[in-house]
Amino acid sequence: MTTPVLHHVPGARSFRTLWLLQEMGITPEIVEWKIQDGSMRSPEFLAKSPAGRIPALEIDGTVIYESGAICEYLCETRPEHGLGRAPGDAERVPFLEAMHYAETIGHLIAGLNLQWIFLRNPEDRSDTVVKIEAKRLAATLMPLEQLLGTQDHILASGFSAADTMYGFTLTAAGKYVRLENFPNIQAYNARMADRPGHKAACALDGERNFPGKDFYEVGA
Repeated sequence: MTTPVLHHVPGARSFRTLWLLQEMGITPEIVEWKIQDGSMRSPEFLAKSPAGRIPALEIDGTVIYESGAICEYLCETRPEHGLGRAPGDAERVPFLEAMHYAETIGHLIAGLNLQWIFLRNPEDRSDTVVKIEAKRLAATLMPLEQLLGTQDHILASGFSAADTMYGFTLTAAGKYVRLENFPNIQAYNARMADRPGHKAACALDGERNFPGKDFYEVGA
C-alpha cells in the first residue's frame, strides 16, 4: 500500500490530520510548506488544495483537502479503529457538530492570526477588530468549557476523531484568550497531550516556520 502524503505546516491546522493518522497507526510522508513564502499559491500546491490552505492528504489514489472532510473520510474508510460515528450511531450528530464547530473556532483564530501575524504592515492591524474577534473566540469556547466539565472527551462515549479536530484549535486559541479562565479546557488539553498518539504527532510536527508569540494581549 502506498504511503499517504500529508501536506503540512508545523504548528497549524494540519496537525489535526497528523494526530488522527497517528491514532490510526499511520505515519505519512510529510511535505512541509511555508505560509509566508508564497509557495502555497503555486500551481503545484493549488492543484492539491484550491484555496491554498493546509492540510491536503494524498491517500488511496486521491487528494483530499479540508481537515473535516479528511477526518470523516479516514474514519469511514478505516472503521476498524472505532474513531468515527457512522450514520445511525447515537453519537452521529454530536460527532458531525464537532467537525464543524472546530472550524467555527478555527475561523476566528485564522482572523486573529491574519491581524497579528500575517499582515505585511502591522500598522494596518485594527485594535477594534482584534478585540471583537478575541471576545467572539472566548464566547465560542464557553460551550466546550461547559461540556468538558461533565465529560472527559468531546463525545460522551470517549476518545474519537472529534477530539483530533480540536488538536490545533484549543491550543491555538490560547494565543488570544487566557485559557486559565477555562480550566476544563486546560485539563482537557493536558489529557490529550498525554496520549501516545498525540505525542507521536508532536514528534512529527516539525518546528513552526512562521513567526508568533505565545500570547497576544487583545483585551480578552
